[in-house]
Amino acid sequence: MKKSISIKLFVGMIIFTLITVGLVWILNTQFLDDFYLNRKKKSLIEYGNNIKSLYEGDIDSISLELERIENLTSGNITIVTGEGEIKYATILGHRSQGMGKGNGMWSFYIETFNDNEKLQALINGEAILNIYNHPRFSTKILLLSVLLKNNEILFIESPIQSIEEGVEITKDFYVYIGFISLVVAIIIAYIFSKIITKPIIKLNNVAKKMATLDFSYKYQGKTDDEIGELGQTINYLSNKLDITIRDLNKANEQLKKDIERERALEKMRKQFVSSVSHELKTPISLIQGYAEGLKDSVANDEESRKFYCDVIIDESEKMGKLVKDLLDLSQLESGSFKLEIVKFDIKELIEEVVSKYNPIFSQKNIKLKLDIDDDIQLVYGDKIRIEQVLVNFITNAINHIKGDNVVKITVKKEQNKVKVNIFNSGEHIPESEIEKIWDRFYKVDKARTRKYGGTGLGLSIVKRILKLHDSKFGVDNVDRGVEFWFYLNQYNS
Repeated sequence: MKKSISIKLFVGMIIFTLITVGLVWILNTQFLDDFYLNRKKKSLIEYGNNIKSLYEGDIDSISLELERIENLTSGNITIVTGEGEIKYATILGHRSQGMGKGNGMWSFYIETFNDNEKLQALINGEAILNIYNHPRFSTKILLLSVLLKNNEILFIESPIQSIEEGVEITKDFYVYIGFISLVVAIIIAYIFSKIITKPIIKLNNVAKKMATLDFSYKYQGKTDDEIGELGQTINYLSNKLDITIRDLNKANEQLKKDIERERALEKMRKQFVSSVSHELKTPISLIQGYAEGLKDSVANDEESRKFYCDVIIDESEKMGKLVKDLLDLSQLESGSFKLEIVKFDIKELIEEVVSKYNPIFSQKNIKLKLDIDDDIQLVYGDKIRIEQVLVNFITNAINHIKGDNVVKITVKKEQNKVKVNIFNSGEHIPESEIEKIWDRFYKVDKARTRKYGGTGLGLSIVKRILKLHDSKFGVDNVDRGVEFWFYLNQYNS
């Protein structure tokens, strides 16, 4: 099971707080009593030495210091002479006359020395500390003994019970403080873990998006630290990967297109070779057959020889036309062919092309109709290639005409375009064949095409020319016939 880093950080901080609070509590429990007692002993020795340095035998000269120390220690101060008389006692106050033996207090103080070594140390000027049980109040007393001038002895008493009570209060206080600290630490740890892990979670989300190749998600943190710097680095890496992968995808797409194009070209090449071979096979066979007939004197009269020669010439012209169309199509499909765009009079061009077909129209009894808007004159395009388009469309119309024997050319304006329609009466093109008629060597009726000498390349040439003009074009089955159409850009002065 995955453990969140925020939980780990939170638990770690809580454990650290618990260890710290527990360590403080253990130290207080084990060492606070001794610490306070040692501090009390040190303070009493300091007070005793201070009085010793100030005392010259006159109580009045150190009365203020005595009162100060009494207040600080909450204890009693007693000064006893060498004869055992009490010269000063906190419970009795200062007396200018001797006070006697003090009801045996001197002997009681002397009894606090357990052995002669302590007494000898006192005589040698050392401060002696003893702990005893007070005979009247049943409390432990810390007693300091210091030898003053004139063999007088200073006794400072401080109740240990007050120290023990203070220690216990301090321990209880630390318990409360520890509990409060733990609660505060939990809150702070929670907030701190969220603050620390929030940018890390964001970085992780960015990394996950990058793993799925989604580089739109960016780190938005603004902290000026190592995490912020890491976020900026990841953003930079994301941008670089995005650009690199985009470029790689483009290269792959281009490579894919190139491969598909090469495959298509190879397929077209094979189809082209097959189609050209097929188209050339018939005229070559005819030329060969009739040439052999002439050679073998099969045609033994002038009329037969003339017929044989006419067939050979006709088939040669068909092969010449096929080769010319192939060269035109190859040039148009090369990708390097440049159109010579000029403005020209479309009405004038149509009339010029149609005039060349008048003998054929008369011979085949074809009714030609022209419907050209008067306001249409100039258009943009390659005039020579558009003439080639018109020739192919009109030739196609003548070769497939039936029924009413009508060819109608219409030129109409549509917005800033000019639409040219070439209609011929006759049979409809099967719907399954409409898209195929623009392919090279495709023939709907192969016998008819052979009869009128078509190469099967005319509409392919038209398609390439109009595509180079960025013109829309097409064919529709209409009432009583078929209509081819294309658009040209109108010239606006």
